[in-house]
Amino acid sequence: MITVIGGGPAGRIAAMRLAAHGKEVSLFDSRVEGLGGQCLHQGCMVICAQNDAARACDEARTLHRLGITDTAPEIDYACLQERMADVQKTIAGVIGTETTEAGVTVISDHARVEGNRVYAGGIEYESEAVLIATGSVPRIPAIPGTGLDGVYTLHSLPCLRRSPQRIVIIGSGVIAAEYAYIFRVAGADVTVVARSTLLRGFPDQLITGARRDLAGVHIREETAVVAIEGTGSVTGVRLRANGNEEVIPCDTVLIAAGLVPRTDGIAGIALGPGGEIRVNERMETSVPNVYAAGDVTAPPYLTPLARQEGRAAADAILGLPLKPAPACIPQTIKLRHEHSIALHPDAEENGTTIPSPAGPGSFWLVPERHTGRSLLMTDNTTGRMTGFYEASPQSSAAAGYLAYLINSGVSVDAMESFTEVHPSSDGVAWLMRYCAEQREYR
Repeated sequence: MITVIGGGPAGRIAAMRLAAHGKEVSLFDSRVEGLGGQCLHQGCMVICAQNDAARACDEARTLHRLGITDTAPEIDYACLQERMADVQKTIAGVIGTETTEAGVTVISDHARVEGNRVYAGGIEYESEAVLIATGSVPRIPAIPGTGLDGVYTLHSLPCLRRSPQRIVIIGSGVIAAEYAYIFRVAGADVTVVARSTLLRGFPDQLITGARRDLAGVHIREETAVVAIEGTGSVTGVRLRANGNEEVIPCDTVLIAAGLVPRTDGIAGIALGPGGEIRVNERMETSVPNVYAAGDVTAPPYLTPLARQEGRAAADAILGLPLKPAPACIPQTIKLRHEHSIALHPDAEENGTTIPSPAGPGSFWLVPERHTGRSLLMTDNTTGRMTGFYEASPQSSAAAGYLAYLINSGVSVDAMESFTEVHPSSDGVAWLMRYCAEQREYR
């Protein structure tokens, strides 16, 4: 028997692949909500649901400002949370059925690992191989006041049943930016506190586009959080910048300071400096026949990467040859626009850029000159595409395919006869053809 611990993207994909190859597989997952992991229950899907509501509201308000509609909608946050939970329950049921029908035995219990031994419910389970896919949890910074009522993390935020009046978001990454947009549209006064700079590490064009989508959000950069203040419930956040301290009044705090590998209940296996399980290229840990995949092994914490690692771990257990990992993984930040990006390690930030065309979801943003931005990066010698950035209402739909072209080493020359769908709000297709024509002229 093979034991898989964790029912998120990495563990579930691995378990079903192993079962498809005739292995007896037991999948342990301790979530009472069902399978799906952090992605379904506290992460990606939650943000997608709330962003859908925020963007729909934002779009309707644009029409109202233009006089096209006679009302401007508001978000009922309590109803949003309740309806979202209903849909999550449906999705969890679907993937639970899918998993068991694939031949996987799902055991709803917390499993712990000691070396190559697995224990759950006072029973030791013997396995020919063990796969640990326990995911990640929110990182809680060492600042006073994180235990006050009104302080939330990615995992506890689904318990919030009202839209805050004033919220401070501690963090500078994708999650901090996405929730800043959601709560701003929901009517909150939003302050983002970044220890360094907002969305550090992303291309300048993406950061510029994200800041425009976050108009109305107070962004405090190069600022330290000294403490979260309050008696029983949060009343403010004390900040320090340039040697000066001040208190920002608020009724809610969201800690969005990143994630850390979830390794509680795991012993006897070598960990890295960030608490991640060390693995080699075959997803093998320091203990023979014990593997790990997904967020528990290291950042970046991306669902597609977790799925790929889960498949790689399953193939390693089965003794199959492993497929090479892609050089770049597409990613989307969901704000008023979808900010999609994929960068090859060889990519340089300079490239060819144009405003994204007006199309579905962006036609009525032309008066604001806010249809988004498209950027294509190529190798000047070979024409090989090395990266892209697209800000538009629907850019994520094409992002995976564009990343595939980049990972495949396709030159823009091959895209000269490419025909894009019309109407479209994405401009990278235009840039591919334009760059091909420019190479031909040269």
